Amino acid sequence: MFLPGLVSITFRQLSVEEIIALVTQAGLAAVEWGGDIHVPHGDEAQARAVARMAADAGLDAAAYGSYYRVGHPETGPFEAVLASAVALGAPQIRVWPGNQGSDEADEAYFQAVVEDSRRIADLAQAEEIGIVYEFHGNTLTDTNAAAVRLLQSVDHANVRSLWQPPRFAARADNLAGLEMVGPWLEHLHVFHWHLQTGERRPLAEGEDLWRDYLAEAGDPERTRYALLEFVEDDAPEAFLRDAATLLRWVSDCPAASN
Repeated sequence: MFLPGLVSITFRQLSVEEIIALVTQAGLAAVEWGGDIHVPHGDEAQARAVARMAADAGLDAAAYGSYYRVGHPETGPFEAVLASAVALGAPQIRVWPGNQGSDEADEAYFQAVVEDSRRIADLAQAEEIGIVYEFHGNTLTDTNAAAVRLLQSVDHANVRSLWQPPRFAARADNLAGLEMVGPWLEHLHVFHWHLQTGERRPLAEGEDLWRDYLAEAGDPERTRYALLEFVEDDAPEAFLRDAATLLRWVSDCPAASN
């Protein structure tokens, strides 16, 4: 089944309190808290404060959306990221698998990302927190095949993957990607962009696509979060509209009723 929520970086311009109020108003269940603005890396006091506010509102911490670049520990210590995730009570940490596309990266770079993935997975596992890759361009998960290659090469039980529709990718490619990363799949980042222009559009316009994606990703044996991101014009009103759409979809999803 799916639980609906929000990725907090959708509203970097809003405070934690405003985000909690919006998510509660929308009737969603969870937030993935971003590690840049709302819960900065290493600020454990802020993480604990956000955890208390969200719990008081009845919201889950779906994940800690970090900006740790795997293979680049010089950009900031993972230990600070992990400390924030622990204080937040997040079950998983989102990380970015490198900062090069799979076509650019040579074998030495690929292996550096593999080794750092295993290192941070071990550290997080000791705190009972999972590692999940961002599924994104300009990283080593920028294509379906690249994501599978990296996950297979890391071969660590504590490393899994998020999924979102890559920009300009068509339905068939996206469904193939969901199937390919299925053994490692955790949660979905949900949004709808015009396929040709990349313009952000109302989520309801992507209904035919997203019903297929939810059906492919649904699993009656486990709970996954479907987390809204990138709403039209960065507007709270657009979020509330899209949240109503997502709630309808997840309540209709066959996997959610089993």
